[in-house]
Amino acid sequence: MAKIMTPAMEKLIKKNRYNAAGVGSSGKEAWKRLRRNKTALFGMAIIIVLLLIGVFAPLIAPYSYFTQDYAATLQLPSAAHLFGTDNLGRDIFSRCIYGARYSLPIGILCVFIGLGFGGGLGVIAAYFGRKTDNVIMRVIDIIQAIPSTLICISLVAILGNGLIQLIIAIAAGTIPGMTRSCRAAIFMVKNNDYVESSKSIGVSNLMIMVRHLVPNAVGIIVINAANAVSGNILTVSALSYIGIGLVPPTPEWGAILSEGKVFISVAPHVVFFPGMMIAITVVAFNLFGNGLRDALDPRLK
Repeated sequence: MAKIMTPAMEKLIKKNRYNAAGVGSSGKEAWKRLRRNKTALFGMAIIIVLLLIGVFAPLIAPYSYFTQDYAATLQLPSAAHLFGTDNLGRDIFSRCIYGARYSLPIGILCVFIGLGFGGGLGVIAAYFGRKTDNVIMRVIDIIQAIPSTLICISLVAILGNGLIQLIIAIAAGTIPGMTRSCRAAIFMVKNNDYVESSKSIGVSNLMIMVRHLVPNAVGIIVINAANAVSGNILTVSALSYIGIGLVPPTPEWGAILSEGKVFISVAPHVVFFPGMMIAITVVAFNLFGNGLRDALDPRLK
């Protein structure tokens, strides 16, 4: 028996086709807008270069990051040591190169962990609303009343120093922000027609959240995640600087700063170059995050 096509059904089919085409082309349109943003491309290029530096650090660094030369302590930058040497005669350039293996991956990994836990809570809170939303967000309000850096310091003090402990602490401090940003993103799409249509045909709540809500809110979520990476890198450096992050001789940029702060009056290059690496990385992620915001902003489509 042939189906009878009513005008309403034809209109719905045309709308679905239009929406499907829009979803497929939205990524291309966003990429076109991103390519036109020179500062965002500049930030992205710096991030890629830093990641490659971390991956190929043994091939790029002229010295080992822990090799000590007491005959060459606190030397100024030269052809032999591009960034000079520290109080133990270690090459600062090599230590900064190896530092990209710690600061960048930790900052990015903590965002993914925080997004996994906090993002899930935000999606659940926004989708179910009412009592569920109130309970989750009041807990988040209590956690956010405590500065995230203080949360990280407390967790590191409880768990102890080490890479795993540092990642857990920083990721925990990222969860409240990720929860709020994901909740706001889901609120923007939860009342669309396709959500109501999915409910009417009996699609489970989990499938609606995973297959409809999150993909349509991913732009805003990515923007907030990119901006959170720079904050995490600063937190990693700050914790190492005050002595509760990664411990020597690990060449993390904040740890290098902490070791060199005693000699800042006689050898300022010891703190200048690792500080410069932190600043360049944070600025790069901020530029890239701002470019993503402009490219993925729904009001610009």
